[in-house]
This record gives sequence, structure tokens and C-alpha cells, in this order.
Amino acid sequence: MNTQAESQMDASSVFCPNLECPARGKYGQGNIVIHSRKRPRYRCKICQQTFSARAGTMFEGRRKPEELIVIVVTLLAYGCPPQAIVHAFHLDERTVAGWQERAGAHCQKVHRDRVVQAKLDLQHVQADEIRGKGCQMIPWMAMAMMVSTRLWLGGVVSLSRDRQLADQLLRMVKACCLPWRALLVLTDGWSAYPNSIRRAFREKIPRGGGRGRCALQAWPDLLIGTVIKKTAKKRVVEVIRRMAQGTLEQANQVLVQTQGGKELNTAFIERFNGTMRERLACLTRRCRHASRRVSRLEAGMWLVGCTYNWCWPHHELSRRLAKERGSKGEIVITPAMASGLTDHIWSMREVLTYRIAPPPWVAPKRRGRPKREGQLASSPSPAPSRPLLRLQKGALCASTN
Repeated sequence: MNTQAESQMDASSVFCPNLECPARGKYGQGNIVIHSRKRPRYRCKICQQTFSARAGTMFEGRRKPEELIVIVVTLLAYGCPPQAIVHAFHLDERTVAGWQERAGAHCQKVHRDRVVQAKLDLQHVQADEIRGKGCQMIPWMAMAMMVSTRLWLGGVVSLSRDRQLADQLLRMVKACCLPWRALLVLTDGWSAYPNSIRRAFREKIPRGGGRGRCALQAWPDLLIGTVIKKTAKKRVVEVIRRMAQGTLEQANQVLVQTQGGKELNTAFIERFNGTMRERLACLTRRCRHASRRVSRLEAGMWLVGCTYNWCWPHHELSRRLAKERGSKGEIVITPAMASGLTDHIWSMREVLTYRIAPPPWVAPKRRGRPKREGQLASSPSPAPSRPLLRLQKGALCASTN
């Protein structure tokens, strides 16, 4: 077993993953002890269950060294072709694909736990979709970004570019946002976006008298803008900027506050689209690579997006921070650091070993009337069952004979 894992065993930084344990998800309570160092395992003193030191991480159940898995996942996050990884490290192609899907699923959990639960004041959001290449299919990837901190808010992969795709993306954006805040959402000219935004950003309000269904009320300070680009011979010849909801003066004020440009645009999400195209081959415009499964594309999206938020320094944000502090060069910062979600740059190992604690244990409710103290002693003994009566009758007959 890995000697590094043996030396880094710390029972105070681990929680019990057993969902039936009353102490599940609690750190530093003294209920976790080291069970084995040869095969790194912990034991919970409450439920007496043992679990691996890799439980809850991307490395759970993997037999390969952690260093090799971290290197391979890092190369995949930067867009290295899986065939090159297979040739360089003498791995099976299915192993590399399995690691990518497993890392993508883990990054999705990290995103839900750290970004969605943070409830940020987004102020300015841009959304866009990308057309990918697939084997006998056409996948679509819709994504959104917080402009002020360049934080990636999530994405949705679908086989059709329809209303459901836009609804799923905007519901994901709403889950990351504080309710009833002023918000500007800029999209391209796709007609499904404005109505999806209105459906997503509304809350249930009780009616007068407390009877009947709750009424749905839209956010009062919601602004919706569209940017339509007309091209000729693969060049943009005209840009049409419209406000589907709100006024242009209100939108310009939000642009100044979030440093999102001087006029309505979708430049920031389009730049991130270029990063995603660079990392995922099936999204590249001139490439023969085609994705065979939607799950593989979705895993790659979560891997790239999560590492973009936590692991990759953003040069524009770094230069802006250095300018604000009056220093030369750059002060290295990531979108997650700019959003206040962390105070340091995460390594790939830190992302893959991040453990997500389950919700606190709630004792089940007891049904029926509680029994009194003397009720058990005074209660009559239960009647014997039929097989027991037959045995008693047989024994009585045998004794009389």
C-alpha cells in the first residue's frame, strides 16, 4: 500500500460515511480512530463500521497509485488526447475513459457542494450553447458564467436544442443565486432563452388569507438582454442588441458595476466556450473526433469546468487585482478565489480528494403511544402460537401414556 497514505492518516479530518450512523458527516468528534495502517482504514466508534481512507474520494476502489491517477486526470483536464496517455503510461483505453468519467462525476459533486450551496450575488450572467460532434448524434452543451468573477456556474448536455435545455440551465443558475437580487442575464438570439429566464427566476408567494395555491411572482429587478450577430462570409457584419425585459440604462449600470464591457455583449461566455473547445476534442470545429456517449462528454465538461474554477489562475483577474492593489505584474487568483469561495489555489489532488459530508442524521420518529415504565411488567404474556400448542399437546399425550 502507498506509504504516503499511511503517513498522512489523520482521524480528526475524516467523518463517518455510514448513512445509518448518528455521527455521520461530523468532523473532530473523537468517534473516528485508525483501524489499520497497512491497508489504510478508519473505524467509527459509534456504529463500529470500518471504511477505507479513500472513501468519498475519486480514488475509492482504484488499485493504481494515486500519483498516476492525478497525472492522467490533469492531462485530461488540459485536453491531452486519451490515445497519447494510453501510449505514454501503458494503460488500457477503457481505464483512462473510466477515470475521466469518475473524475467528472466527482467534480460535479464538488460543484454542487461548494458553488451551488454558496448562494452568490451574481449580478451579471452570460449564457450560451455549443454544438458538438457525436457518432450518429448531435450533442448540445449549454453553459453559464458569472461575469464579475468569471466563475463557471455549470452546464447541461442534451441531444436536442430545445426549451428543456434552456430551462435546465437557467434552473441551475438560479440555484447558485441569492433570491430577489438584481440580475442581468445576457444571451444570444435563441428565442427560447427569454421565457426560460422568466420561468426560472420567480418565487412562490402565499395568497391573501392563506388559502389556495401560492402565486408565482417574478423577480422585480430581473433584466434580460439579447445580442444577435449577423454574419456574412464567416465575418460579423452587424450586431443587434435588444432588451427583452428592463431598460438599456439599467443594463448599462450593471455593466459598469461588474466591469462587463461598455455595451451588451456575450464575449465572456464565448471566451470560455473557446477554452472548452480547446479541452474537449468533440467540440472543436475542424476535427474528426466524435463523441460516442453523452456521459463521456458530460464528464469532460464537469472536469474542465471545475478545474477552471478552482485550479487554473485567471490572468485577467490577476492583472485586475494587481492594478487595484497598486502592484506590478499579476497577483495569481482563480475564479473561485475572486468569488470568495476559497483563499488559495486548489491542486488537482485536492479536488479529487475532496470529501462531501452527508446531511446530519435525524432520529426517526416513533409511532404510537409511548409505553409507561410499569406497563411491560403488568402486561400479560402473549398467547402461544399454534405450533407451540401442538408440541405441548403431544408432550401431554406422551406423559399420560
